[in-house]
This record gives sequence, C-alpha cells and structure tokens, in this order.
Amino acid sequence: MADTLANKLDGLSLDQLAPSSTTTDNATDDSTAHNAGRKFLKIDLHTHILPKHWPNLEKKYGYGGWVQMEHHEPGKARMMMNGKNFRTVECNCWSSQQRIKEMISTEVDVQVLSTVPVMFNYAAKPEHTLDLARYLNDHIAQVCAENPKRFVGLGTLPMQAPELAVQELRRCVNELGLSGIQIGSHVNDWNLDAPELDLVWEAAEELGVAIFVHPWDMDNKGRMEKYWFPWLIGMPCETTVAICSMVFGGVFERYPDLKVCFAHGGGSFPGTIGRIEHGFNVRPDLCAIRTKQSPLTYLDRIHVDSLVHDEDTLQFLIKKVGIDHIMLGSDYPFPLGEHHPGKMIEECEWLTDDQKVKLLSGNVLKFLGIEKREF
Repeated sequence: MADTLANKLDGLSLDQLAPSSTTTDNATDDSTAHNAGRKFLKIDLHTHILPKHWPNLEKKYGYGGWVQMEHHEPGKARMMMNGKNFRTVECNCWSSQQRIKEMISTEVDVQVLSTVPVMFNYAAKPEHTLDLARYLNDHIAQVCAENPKRFVGLGTLPMQAPELAVQELRRCVNELGLSGIQIGSHVNDWNLDAPELDLVWEAAEELGVAIFVHPWDMDNKGRMEKYWFPWLIGMPCETTVAICSMVFGGVFERYPDLKVCFAHGGGSFPGTIGRIEHGFNVRPDLCAIRTKQSPLTYLDRIHVDSLVHDEDTLQFLIKKVGIDHIMLGSDYPFPLGEHHPGKMIEECEWLTDDQKVKLLSGNVLKFLGIEKREF
C-alpha cells in the first residue's frame, strides 16, 4: 500500500503535496495541562522531523542526490539516496502523534522542530533547493499549527543562493510564523564567514530570528571511514569550524544582534578555546585578518545546546560559555541523541533549581523570542 501511494505521489508537484492534517496524522494533545504539577518546563531545542511522503525528487528535478523515503515495513522507512540506505528511521520521525506519546513518556513539554540536515541539499540547483525547502517549511508550520502547545518550528533555506535564502527566510517568519532557521555548518565550499552570506545575516538580524547551526556533510573517506568517525569526531569538528569562521570572519562583530546557537554543545570549540585564543595572539598575521577582537570576547555571543552526554562536560561548558547560553537539546529521534531529554540536567545535584529552569526552558524561550507564548 505504501508503494502504491508513493507511486501516486511521484507525478505531483510539491505545491500539490502541500501538507494537510492527514499527512501529519492530525495529532492532537488532549493533555492541555501537560506540565501541570511538574517541577520544570522542558523545551527541547534540537529535534528533527520529516514528512511521511514526498514526490520522487530525482524524477521531478532530473538528477540524483536527493533523499527518498522508502516505507519498507509498518512504522519504519529507509531514507534512500542514490540507491543506498542513508538511514533507517521509525515513525517518530514523521508521526506527530507518536512524538507526543514519547514526549509524554519522557516529560518533554515542547519540541522545536527542524528538518534532517541531509535535506539541506545545498549542492543542488538553487531553484530546486528552494522548492523543496518551501515544502519542508510548510510541513513544519502545519505540524506546529495543529499542536501549538507542543511544537515550535525552524525553517530551512537554500543557503547556496543568499537572495533566495533571504526570500524564504522572510516567508518563514512573516507567513508561516516559524521562530527561526536551521542551517548547516558550511555551504558547499563556503564557511560561514563567506561574504556572500552577509545578506542572510543582515536579514536574520533585522527580523530578530534565531539561527540554529547543525553540523553536516562531514568527511567520510579514507581514515574517517571506520567506527562512525564522521558522526563521533567529524560533527564536533564541523561545528568548531563554523564557530571559528564566524568569530575570525568578523560576522559577530558586523552583526552584533545576531542570535546563533551551535549544536552538540558547540562541538569541540569549548575544549579548544584556549588553543584558539593562544593561536590568535601569537599568529595575528594568520588569525586576525578580518577582526582584531580576541575570540574570548565572543563567548557571550555563542549559544549552544546541552547535548554533551556527560555531567563533567556540562559543568565545563557552563564554566566556559555561561549558564545563560545553554539550552536543552536532544537530537530526537536519532540514536546518538539524549534518549531521555533533560534527565541529566534534572539529576545534576550541583545545579540549583533556578539554573535548571534556565537550561530546560528559560534560555530557549528568550533565544527564540517566545517568552509570551503559553505552553
């Protein structure tokens, strides 16, 4: 039956496949006071979602490199790319109803939804990436509209074409009501200090929207092929490159009101900030090319999620970037994420209740500018 439905979808345009209540399971949450009697409100900044179906993009656009969902058994699907299985996912990746069940079981009140990074498609033709981004953003907005007390949304953009990216960014905010965007740690050969991206930073600052930077497109060849190294080592490195590019490239200096959060606790950056600072001081001819400000001066501009899997690392992270710059993030629904979001924070005896409130919800409410929303 799934194959039959997929075949029917292949010939349709993305506009014709605009998400409806049926594609998001029309899930509703009868528990309107879902956090009643609980000690902490928990808002998970870092979660990913996909539509259950989309058309055959290779057929639609005329070339490969696109992910297709292959529903091979009930409740499971393969994310296929160029005939290979990129990842097998379960129904919690597309079913808002299943998400809410699992949120209740782990006492998560709100999820901030963003697409799976492999869907960025920055290497594709810009008009095609924009077309798909609009569909993914419409889907996320629909899920949020159906359960506004459970979900908040972040959009995706065709970052390889900054003019189109700004166009879609404005639509995400002004038409869809999304609270921010998720972008990759680099855009093809551009690091995040590329002058071409200034258009995006300028628009994001003007609109006051939050930016969530997620590592992607890691090196997976040669020595990095074994032991899941691209995910275990490559991702933290990617995030560090992204942060250092924005610091050394003067992005934070040119856009002082830009709000940026980096996934996975800022990757390797907090642990290497001493080396980075020292290098900046001893080799200004190489490091201080586009900014004269010390990397340490930007620590109060950097936000990160809490996904570090270790109490000692969390304590170190708080010491480096500050309690006000860290937000609960789990990477739901993937296995490398935190399986019981916020549990480690709740169980830290060295954190006060006020500090836990900041980490579990207070900081993300401010970061996304949604303090006045009721959850």
